[in-house]
Parts: sequence; structure tokens; C-alpha cells
Amino acid sequence: MTTPDFDHVFGTARVMAILRGLPVAETVRLAGKAWDLGIDVVEVPVATADAVPALRAAVEAGAERGRIVGAGTVLGTEQVAAAADAGATFTVAPGLDLAVADAAAARGLPHLPGVATPTEAQQALRHGLTWLKAFPAISLGPSWFRAVAGPLPQLRFVATGGLDAGNAGEFLAAGVRVVAVGSALADPDQLDRLAELVTLGTPTR
Repeated sequence: MTTPDFDHVFGTARVMAILRGLPVAETVRLAGKAWDLGIDVVEVPVATADAVPALRAAVEAGAERGRIVGAGTVLGTEQVAAAADAGATFTVAPGLDLAVADAAAARGLPHLPGVATPTEAQQALRHGLTWLKAFPAISLGPSWFRAVAGPLPQLRFVATGGLDAGNAGEFLAAGVRVVAVGSALADPDQLDRLAELVTLGTPTR
């Protein structure tokens, strides 16, 4: 089935912030820090129901600043519904579950499924999903993205898992469209380097 497109979610963004397992106030604080750095796209994972209030609060804070917030670790259709009801702009999953992708599309939400093999990438592509999350990116390594881009150049990857200000640039250089960072936002020593990543040139693919 045809799914909503992620192009309007990311635009020219190169970095996405993931705020996992934090209290509501801390989620909003770090989301604000991300937006101040120029990281426009924020993901709040909702693996458990008690994380939904943090997502909702981040969505409300983002709306005040014209920023969007998505829901991560969406593992089932019931979580798709919870994410949509909380105001999420998109959904993300660690793996490829086409039923979840379809449920998100039915709610008008772009869905970013996780893949780690060319087989999964092909399956997603056949389903109309051209934006994919490569997870865990740190285990796959930058060379994985260069290799997969050969036979599957139409795919756009968001690299997630183990990335920080120190290694994210290697993945962007390997053709990754967006890198996702989490704990780096809470590390003052990484903030300047994160800001530099944000200002990298617009991608060509």
C-alpha cells in the first residue's frame, strides 16, 4: 500500500534526537536543547504506556516552537493508535513489521521501520517504504551503507543505535541521510560537535 512520505518530516535535516525513558520535564528540557541546536526533529520512544505522557508533552512543546515530534519503539498497532492520539507526527520501530507500517499509514503517519539486512530492505521497498532506519547502526558500520547503496540507491537511511557526536559524521559521509543521537544531548562536551553536524551540507540523495 502507499504510505505517507518522510521527505516532509526531515526536509534537509541531518540529525534527529531520540529522548528515551526520561521523565516528562527532562524530555521537554532536552527537546528544547535539541531545537536550540538546530535539531528540528525529535523522537520520543513509547515502548511502554508510561512513556506516552512524555511524548504528549514534547509534542505540545514542539507545537509552540513549530517543531515536530515522532513516536519511537512502536511495536504494535495499539502503540500506533496511542502515538497518533498523543499527536505524534511519525512513528519509528526497531524492526520491520508491515502491519505496524500499514496501521501508521492508516492514521496518516509516516512510518520508519528498522532493518539490518538487504533482504529486509528489499521487503520494505516492495511495500513502498523508501525511508528506513538502519539498526543497530554502530554494529553495521559505515561500510554497510555504502554497500547497500549500490543495488538499492533509492533508499534513504536513518542510522540509529550507538551514534554520538564523535562517530555520526562517518555515517553521514557514507551516505546516511540522517543520524539519530540520544545521550549526546546530555553531554556538554558533545554539544558543539552536534551543532556542527546540523550545519553539514544538504544531502544529494
